[in-house]
Amino acid sequence: MKKLHFILIVALLVAMALLAACGGQAAAPVAEAPAAEAPATEAPLDLGPTVDVQTVADVKDRDDVFVIDVREQWEYDEGHIPGVTLIPMNSVPSRLDEIPKDKEVIVTCRSGNRSGQVTQFLRDQGFENIHNMEGGILAWEAAGLDVEK
Repeated sequence: MKKLHFILIVALLVAMALLAACGGQAAAPVAEAPAAEAPATEAPLDLGPTVDVQTVADVKDRDDVFVIDVREQWEYDEGHIPGVTLIPMNSVPSRLDEIPKDKEVIVTCRSGNRSGQVTQFLRDQGFENIHNMEGGILAWEAAGLDVEK
């Protein structure tokens, strides 16, 4: 019986020594074949209901963004965000088909009031990716961002 205990203890010690030796070394990493380069795509936007002017400046030229100015023509002519689409507030209901449902739509005006109303109207019409630019063109100009005349 003593002999059996001795053999079990020795076997246990050998097993522990082998485990310690094997567990102390990390396996060498397997070299992976380089992945094919995927075409560069822009990360999806995660915009809140209201966006600041710097965010609009950063994203307005993306293919998945559409910016609408809802001021009157004379206001737009005095200065507007480059690349923005003019759809005066009173024309929005008759021009809904010009507003994409598959893009992030940012609405702007002079101060953020009219654009806030249009933003809510568009949401009520079933648009989901609608955002109001906080502060309007006044905040845009105050931030020193480009204005087109």
